[in-house]
Amino acid sequence: MAKAIITEQNYIAGNWVTGKGKEFRSYYPATAENGKIYIEADQEQVDVAVEQATKAFETVKKKSIAERAAFLESIAEELEDLGDELIEVCDMETGLGEVRLKGERARTCAQLRAFSALVKQGHWQQARIDTALPERQPLPKPDIRRIFRPMGTIAVFSASNFPLAFSILGGDTASAIAAGNCVVVKAHPSHPGTSRLCAEAMQRAILKNNYPPEMFSMIQGVSPEVSQALVQHPQLKAVGFTGSTHVGRILFDLGASRPNPIPVFAEMGSTNPMIILPLAIANNGVEIAKGLANSITLGTGQFCTKPGLILILKNKNSLEFVGNLKNALESISIGHFLNTRIQNSFQKDVKKTATVTGIEMVSTKDEGGKLFEIDAKHFLQSPKLEDEIFGPAAILINCDTINQINKIIETFGGHLTGTIFADGDPELPSIKDSLENKVGRLIFNGFPTGVEVCPSMHHGGPYPSSTFPATTSVGTAAIERFCTVKCYQNIPEELLPKALQNKNPDKILRMVNGVYTTEDI
Repeated sequence: MAKAIITEQNYIAGNWVTGKGKEFRSYYPATAENGKIYIEADQEQVDVAVEQATKAFETVKKKSIAERAAFLESIAEELEDLGDELIEVCDMETGLGEVRLKGERARTCAQLRAFSALVKQGHWQQARIDTALPERQPLPKPDIRRIFRPMGTIAVFSASNFPLAFSILGGDTASAIAAGNCVVVKAHPSHPGTSRLCAEAMQRAILKNNYPPEMFSMIQGVSPEVSQALVQHPQLKAVGFTGSTHVGRILFDLGASRPNPIPVFAEMGSTNPMIILPLAIANNGVEIAKGLANSITLGTGQFCTKPGLILILKNKNSLEFVGNLKNALESISIGHFLNTRIQNSFQKDVKKTATVTGIEMVSTKDEGGKLFEIDAKHFLQSPKLEDEIFGPAAILINCDTINQINKIIETFGGHLTGTIFADGDPELPSIKDSLENKVGRLIFNGFPTGVEVCPSMHHGGPYPSSTFPATTSVGTAAIERFCTVKCYQNIPEELLPKALQNKNPDKILRMVNGVYTTEDI
């Protein structure tokens, strides 16, 4: 494959164009050097992207299930065909390393293929059919049929910490396309060259599969005005976002404040509390400490599922556990921060946390993870300690009783995950019941980092970890975010979506008159 040339361009409605907005530079974390100059899109170019995608939607929504599935497969193939160049550019812009990035590309391609398989199965459309009963008394029953349908044009915001899996061709884009939508992606300014290459792969897949080129755009930008213009465009139907609570809430409020409000599916900050019960520490404390240290520092702590709050009971084993955790953290040299903004924010948060009354910084090694220790009484007096520190840091909370642990859990806001380590501890049921109300995913004797991409995964949680706790941004259920519901009453069969027609040649699982079946009507 010919080596692509990375330029300072945006891909808008099928054309590579130079931005008309502000200039910004890429950054190379491993060498702490500034990279290429890029020019962001302006509002006029954002408008073109959304308007052209909305026109293309009339064609895209009519694509067959087979065509849609083939398109997703083709995107994965084109991403793989970028070869070593993608990994080299991505590593230069993120400092994440070849092994991590090859694994993430494999995950990204697997996501695309998983959605392709889901689309072909068809049951995700949740087709429901109630046939007419014209002789019913006192009133006849009409023919009513209900199904998921695509929404239109979706905006996707790339994440800084997953330059492939939550970026241009990541899970949000894949699920939106799988549902039959058009997509405008806002590239993350931390990896504009990587975004360019991925958009080129998408361009080739579009052409190979005879999709309208206008159905996809990739806009570069670092200014808040670019994001605002995108979210507030009147023809936009929904937003997918992964990032901080601060930015996610801004986008959510923008979506809600429009004359025609739209959903902003934001996966945001989370501190992912972990409760380690006494018998678990007594029987397996050394191994738990090692695993926890690895989880806190994995990816330089720049994962949304990093465990940031650890609750334990003070007893004869707890002091040794804290020492083991400190030693394990100090034995790990952290990697690079993704950009200077994240690094500066982390350093600021660490310094601010160290000033809280009653807290002590246990692990102080400059190039290692940071561990703070505080007792439950002082933690309860400083509720801001629950806020996420994005980076390799955690706060250990010493509690006197199980009731005190449950009291702290009751004060929590929403989190993506909650973890319990137990080994026959009788307190497990009460802790489980308390923590379950505060998280989207509950983990037993494991670590929250390393999110399995599978149909049953749920990556969301109560606010502020996400804006819609019933939805997920990981796994094939993510498709449901970008669907709308349509109901058809007494509509001629030939005008119905294929999955609602009487014949069911693809053997899609449907609910017909209250019973799930794959048979024809």
